[in-house]
Amino acid sequence: MRTFLAAALCGLLSTGAALAEAPVLKVAVLKIGTVNWELDSIRHNGDDTANGFALEVQGMAGGSASQIAFQGGEADAMVTDWLWVARQRAAGKDYVFIPYSRAVGGLLVRQDSPAQSLSDMQGKAIGIAGGPLDKSWLILQAYAEQEYELDLKAGTEQVFGAPPLIFKSALSGEVDGALNYWHFNAKMQAAGMRTLIDVADAARALGLDPDTPLLGYVVKGEFLRDNPDLVQGFAAASRAAKMRLAEDDAEWDRLRPIMNVKNDAQFEALKAGFRAGIPAPGPIDEAAAARMLALMAKLGGPELVGTTDTLPDGVFLNTGG
Repeated sequence: MRTFLAAALCGLLSTGAALAEAPVLKVAVLKIGTVNWELDSIRHNGDDTANGFALEVQGMAGGSASQIAFQGGEADAMVTDWLWVARQRAAGKDYVFIPYSRAVGGLLVRQDSPAQSLSDMQGKAIGIAGGPLDKSWLILQAYAEQEYELDLKAGTEQVFGAPPLIFKSALSGEVDGALNYWHFNAKMQAAGMRTLIDVADAARALGLDPDTPLLGYVVKGEFLRDNPDLVQGFAAASRAAKMRLAEDDAEWDRLRPIMNVKNDAQFEALKAGFRAGIPAPGPIDEAAAARMLALMAKLGGPELVGTTDTLPDGVFLNTGG
């Protein structure tokens, strides 16, 4: 009996020591961001420990706080778009992008709106959550010019604001259409609004690939070189969580309390929207990314992409599929 207890104790101590020695990866994210659903799934289901690390989530008040924590070394990773990473690499900063989501929104109008195409928005007010340099807004401008020979910026009134404000303004009719972050779009659709034009369709018409993931985790190149197994393990854990969220409705039921939903329609719309944004496994199509960067440079200029209009080497992590 003593021998058995001793062996069991040794086993527990060995397991505890192994867990204690697992490297920690700290990710700074917006406290209420949708990325927390994936990160929660990773931790709850042990995708981190199964891949040899312990995930630590640092909730931040905003994107700028996440950047400060990441750039200052308080966090190992944060979430942003790869265009920012390309800009930083072109400026000499060694950052690397790990795909997270390709979710993009669309221009939504109320169900009773007479608008049937983007051309019908001339003279109307459009609420935009991302600011004048929002990538979706830039794509829609280029699409309007190509398809309708319209200057969407000059021909409409733009109302810029925080996503919740644009959400409320769209539902109340204070603006005639709204271009919001995907999860607010999902809630607007759940409330009965309809999509006038999907940004993915506009991107495709412009010769872009809407399947190119826009959002992702970012790590420093030095951190990647010093901890290649840790970073690849995190990428594998992220993929495992995505596959679970793509197929397992019970996992979504577990996550519902942290999703800030008010009814079943919102819940189902958010679940469907997240699933639609899951990028395909495998390497990023860098030629497609280069085309997007060139268009963003043309439309947004140095304020958006800095001095580069070509894709720098090393932006995307090679996860090996």
